[in-house]
Amino acid sequence: MDQQTYALAQTLWNYHLMKHQIAAADAILVLCSHDERVAERAAQLFHEGWAPLVIFSGGQGSITRTLWNEPEAERFAGIAVNLGVPGENILTETQSTNTGENIEFTKRLLAERGLDLQRFIVVQKPYMERRAFATFRKLWPDKEVVVTSPQVTFREYVDQYTNRALSPADVVGIMVGDLQRIRVYPDRGWQIAQEIPDEVWGAFEELVRAGYDKYLVYKSTELDADGKTDGDEGGDEGGKARAHQRQRDADYRRDA
Repeated sequence: MDQQTYALAQTLWNYHLMKHQIAAADAILVLCSHDERVAERAAQLFHEGWAPLVIFSGGQGSITRTLWNEPEAERFAGIAVNLGVPGENILTETQSTNTGENIEFTKRLLAERGLDLQRFIVVQKPYMERRAFATFRKLWPDKEVVVTSPQVTFREYVDQYTNRALSPADVVGIMVGDLQRIRVYPDRGWQIAQEIPDEVWGAFEELVRAGYDKYLVYKSTELDADGKTDGDEGGDEGGKARAHQRQRDADYRRDA
C-alpha cells in the first residue's frame, strides 16, 4: 500500500471509529466475524466488570464458512471460555449473517428468555464500529448503546490482523463499502443518518477511483451529488438498478 493510499484509508479508519467512552451495561453484545480478537476484547471487558453477560451473535459468513466448521458465535464463545469467562455468563445466537440480523436475532433471543436488558456494549471490528452503531440505533432505538473494538491502530491492524482470507486491500475496500452504506442505508430504513465530513467523502471518492470498489453497494457512477442512486428513480432503469442493489446487498456480509 503506497503512502497516498494509506493516508486516504487512515481518514476512513478514523471516521469509522466512534471513540465511545465505555460505561457499565447489562450485556456485552459481540458481533462475530473472522476476527477472533473481537472475542478477546469482549472477554477483557467482562473481566473488567463492565457487564455480567456476554452475548455472541453470528452464524457463518462468506469468509468464516471457509475457515471454520462451526458458527462464529460458538467459536467466539469458546475463546471467551478459554479466557476465563464462565459459560453461565454467555449466550449465543448462531443464525445471523449480517449486522441487521445480529440485532434482530439477539432481540428475539432475549425475548424468548424473558430478558429485558436496557444497556449494551457492542463489540465489533475497529473499521465497522460506526456501521454497527448506526444499525443498532435504528433497529433498537429504545436501548442505550456504546460501541468498542480491539484497541489497535490502523497500521497495527493492517500489519498484524489481516490474513489469507482478508488482505490489506480487502480491509480498505470494506471501509470504502461501509462508508457508502452509511450514506445510502438511512434512506432504506436500515441505519440512522450520520454526517459524513467532506474530507472523509473526498477520501472515499479517491479510493474508489484507485480501484477499491469491490465492496460497494453501488458503483460510484450510480450516486448523484446528494448520495441518491439511480435505483431511487422510477421506470425500467430504476427497477434494474434496484434489482442489482438487492443482489449486492445479499452478497455483502459483515465479514465479506
